[in-house]
Amino acid sequence: MQDEYRTVARAGVHETEVNRSRFLCALAPAATEEEAQEFVARVRKEHADATHNCFAYVIGADAAIQKASDDGEPGGTAGVPMLQMLLRRDMRYVVAVVTRYYGGVKLGAGGLIRAYGGAVGEALDTLGTLTRRRFRLATVTVDHQRAGKLQNDLHATGREVRDVRYGEAVTIEIGLPDADVEDFRRWLADATAGTAGFVLGGEAYGDV
Repeated sequence: MQDEYRTVARAGVHETEVNRSRFLCALAPAATEEEAQEFVARVRKEHADATHNCFAYVIGADAAIQKASDDGEPGGTAGVPMLQMLLRRDMRYVVAVVTRYYGGVKLGAGGLIRAYGGAVGEALDTLGTLTRRRFRLATVTVDHQRAGKLQNDLHATGREVRDVRYGEAVTIEIGLPDADVEDFRRWLADATAGTAGFVLGGEAYGDV
């Protein structure tokens, strides 16, 4: 797994104008290829009267799935520069659709490449990005008497508490960078006089 990746902070639309043509870049996070395709379909339906609705998406922390479409623009002048912009910015789990309303002035291949790639870059700048870092899930089990202080200590030391469940004991789910696991084991033993249970789980990504 990649140690970290970047994705778009929120869904949104950014509009630019190049030689009287309007370029609307719609960006959204997408957890799966299906989500990306659904987003593309929604934008195309919303802008069914547009000259072109070109798209690019990157799915997977390792960019395993990459797709792009020129939607009628000359080959390689729209979808590919959009995809290249996403990859250049290290974007993952993201979909971009650039809708063009033709303004009567031909841009030429170079102009199209700059316009479509630039629309994506400007949209990323406007909507913002966030970094997600790989971590290990871990479960801490502690008695009710120690739970409150332990939660306070976890927050005070900057640990990410993801979930707390109350039963016969208190179960606290946390996220840990791989490099911190052994230090955390020792810290937990000291903080709870060795009474807490600790189970290491799988891997996930979280916001930095």
